[in-house]
Amino acid sequence: MGVGGAARRSWGAAVLVLQAAWALGGGQVRYSVPEEAEAGTVVGRLAQDLGLEAGEAEARRLRLVARGRRASVEVSGASGALVVSSRLDREELCGKSAPCALRLEVLLDRPLRVFHVEVEVIDINDNAPRFPAASKNISIAENSPPGSRFPLEGASDADIGSNAQLSYKLSSSVHFALDVKSKDINKVSVALVLVQPLDRESLSEHRLVLTASDGGRPALTGTVQLVISVLDANDNAPQFNQSVYKVQLPEDARPGTVFLQLSATDKDEGLNGDVYYDFTETISDELKELFVIDRTSGEVRTAGKLDFEDFQAYDIEVEARDRGIPSLSGHCSVELEVLDVNDNAPEVWVTSLSVPVSEDAALGTVVALLSVSDRDSGPNGRVRCAVRPPSPFGLVATFAGSYSLVLREALDRERVSEYEVEVRAEDGGAPPLRAIRGLRVPVSDVNDNAPAFAQAVYTVLARENNAAGAELARLWARDPDEAGNGRVSYSVAEGGVGSGSGSVWRPASSYVSVDAESGRLRALRPLDYEELQVLQFEVRAVDAGEPPLCGNATVQLFVVDENDNAPALLPPAGGGTGPWAAGEAAEAGWRATGSAASSWSSGSSWSLWARAAWGAPAGQVVAKIRAVDADSGYNAWLRYELREPRGDGPFRVGLYSGEVSTARALEEADGPRQTLLIVVRDHGEPPRSATATLSVSLVEGPEAALAVGAALSGSVGVGSDSGPSGAAAAAAAATNVWLVVAICAVSSLLVLAVVLYGAGRWAPRAAVLAGPAPATLVCASEVGSWSYSQRHSRSLCVATDGAGKSDLMVFSPNCPPPPGPGPDETPQDPPAVLDTVSAAHQLMAFPSFLFFSLPFLSSHSLLPILCVRATFSICVLMWDFVTPSTLVF
Repeated sequence: MGVGGAARRSWGAAVLVLQAAWALGGGQVRYSVPEEAEAGTVVGRLAQDLGLEAGEAEARRLRLVARGRRASVEVSGASGALVVSSRLDREELCGKSAPCALRLEVLLDRPLRVFHVEVEVIDINDNAPRFPAASKNISIAENSPPGSRFPLEGASDADIGSNAQLSYKLSSSVHFALDVKSKDINKVSVALVLVQPLDRESLSEHRLVLTASDGGRPALTGTVQLVISVLDANDNAPQFNQSVYKVQLPEDARPGTVFLQLSATDKDEGLNGDVYYDFTETISDELKELFVIDRTSGEVRTAGKLDFEDFQAYDIEVEARDRGIPSLSGHCSVELEVLDVNDNAPEVWVTSLSVPVSEDAALGTVVALLSVSDRDSGPNGRVRCAVRPPSPFGLVATFAGSYSLVLREALDRERVSEYEVEVRAEDGGAPPLRAIRGLRVPVSDVNDNAPAFAQAVYTVLARENNAAGAELARLWARDPDEAGNGRVSYSVAEGGVGSGSGSVWRPASSYVSVDAESGRLRALRPLDYEELQVLQFEVRAVDAGEPPLCGNATVQLFVVDENDNAPALLPPAGGGTGPWAAGEAAEAGWRATGSAASSWSSGSSWSLWARAAWGAPAGQVVAKIRAVDADSGYNAWLRYELREPRGDGPFRVGLYSGEVSTARALEEADGPRQTLLIVVRDHGEPPRSATATLSVSLVEGPEAALAVGAALSGSVGVGSDSGPSGAAAAAAAATNVWLVVAICAVSSLLVLAVVLYGAGRWAPRAAVLAGPAPATLVCASEVGSWSYSQRHSRSLCVATDGAGKSDLMVFSPNCPPPPGPGPDETPQDPPAVLDTVSAAHQLMAFPSFLFFSLPFLSSHSLLPILCVRATFSICVLMWDFVTPSTLVF
């Protein structure tokens, strides 16, 4: 390598440029550079030779494109010069081929142009001659006559030209000389010639040195030591019928094909004349894998597959050796020429690809640059190209083996977003071979599609009391555009709740939010059905194009009621301290116990009290539990259950009315007081409840009637139920005068009632109030609330402030409850019957309420009861008038 370095230094001062010319017809630039040139060595001023101005090479991106192999040169971006980028080894690049040329493609952008550059690598003397082995053993019979020739294997030099022209020199010897003959310009025959007869007894072994020198300057040498053994006897070597055999064989010959028959003769007899064939020791292992010789017959056949593209010719050295002792051999050469066949398909290389292509690209736009080659020669290497199947693209030939893929038709991305283009190459062989190169050409678009929601209106159901941040729904808008044109962001556009006087407008953005990327609709805070039932707003989807396009969708958010409110017990009408309204006379003396006596709320337990008369018949209403539930639908449908006492108690409670009535006639065995534990429960899941404790004092008939009358008149306060107080007795004495007036009025009304009863008894019958009631239709709307459809529409007030609750369920039974006790409770009594019973109770409880009962006297079923109760009340009042000290309210 020291000699090679000296050669490089001799070239390094100035690069030898053999030719740098621009061929106008062929469009090629040719340069030359010596091998082993150092990195950075300028090969040629490429930009200048291409006619580019200063700085234009870098602006137009002057660059090289290698074709199938690693390039050892590159283009300097600043100067536009072609420089050496890595080690150039001519032997590695081209082997023994001459000349050695690198064929490169040079590309220029804006506009796109292609130039062909050929760089010839000049050989330098950087390889010394090399013998196959450092030592060579030769056996020569002592009776060999002077002039006997012994072929030697010559040295090989990887260089070419004069650097590979070898000369040989043998060390001094009186017995041997060296004979060198030129077979042709590249081949030399070297033989060792016996000059004087050998005498084994005087010297049995000769050691000589054979030196090979090449023609470079300075010359490089290689040596091999010849060890010559002098043998006795066999003095005739085999001889071939010709020294050189020339054979032609196609490269597609199958392994095992016999292509040569060798023939050699030996004048000796016996074993000394028995000849066998073999390759010489100098043959390489690669040749031994490709060819085989039959040792007995001398047939030479192929053992491997030949390839014209790798080697076009083979030089095989063969020897014929006898079996004498020592064995003698004769040598010949087999020159095999490989014939080319069309066994290589064309190759298509994509040197440049400009994708994606905009759908509004102009016709003639260059999409890709292609390079086509075929390793075969002659017609087998001539290639034709076409685009299949027919598409908006076509091929335009630029140079030999170079094509441009251009746009020939307008593109429409909405119709076809991507093209699979096949470039088919076909050579001129028989039969022709083809190659296909697929290209994916995506089409980019402009922002011409607005986002579109899957639905124009989204209906979303959300349960109340949801967690803040909970996902309610996911909205999705489709935009067929790509990249930013199809990237959609979401936002709440408009909408809210609240209108009219006294209500506050709240935007939808205070309740919900939409994730800008995913479109997930989330709740910002827990929803309350009692506050918000329906929220309608718009969601906008906007893409990121220029200009941006948008689409809208309407979202209807319905809040589904949850059973989150327990039933709340209501106080008696009027707050429990003043006169009670008609129809609620049985709710006498209710009060709450403990510190919560003045507040009524849900989920609490309350203590109430009432009085009932001994001997009261079954079905008489003693009290009425009033409750309300802030929920709706089933969650607000209340039922009343008597938890204690269980079994056959004297009282029962209406399942849906809440009226506490006698289940049977009251007896003295029932005790002076009955404590009832009543549970008010809704129909939600899970159900919620409230409890009320009702204490019913069992008193004599007059005392119970006076107690109820005192409560109805508003002169009784809510207090302990242990007995009357002194203040109550004083108030009773003050009203005796008014009681006398009331007695007279009641007596008059009693007479009038008897007359009317008799007239109604024998008069034509009126319509019975207890007839079948209109059927009730209960429906559930899509948002979970309940509504009802009846012939008579009512608004039921459940609070003292008169606020109506329109979503409570009202059930109208077909008949009133039976007068006697029964295990099953009926639903809410019809309003007409309840009003009649309430009026009757008022008439029996206090005489002044008979005025309110006149409209119901036409009912022949209630008139006897009213009369009996009025008479009983008159008797009690007269007795109290006589003995005022015993009157108790």
